[in-house]
Amino acid sequence: MNLIYNSEQYSVVEFGADTDHEALRFGGYEIMDKSGQREIYIDGPAAELFRKDVQELIASEPTMEDIDNFLSRYDVMMRHPMTLH
Repeated sequence: MNLIYNSEQYSVVEFGADTDHEALRFGGYEIMDKSGQREIYIDGPAAELFRKDVQELIASEPTMEDIDNFLSRYDVMMRHPMTLH
């Protein structure tokens, strides 16, 4: 588990690929909307696409606002409330 992004609005945690578990074959990402106190976990092909899109975004040398705008595309899919473990 690796925190790869953290702003006032969003945090993104990356889970490494694990070929012993199908859900983590491509790794996974947990995207957290701090103000909405909700999150989404993406894995499999969706994680692979997310990784590709992030690599393209990083290549454009984005601002933190650009990254937050990118992550806001996932807001409509966030259904799980954030909980502390």
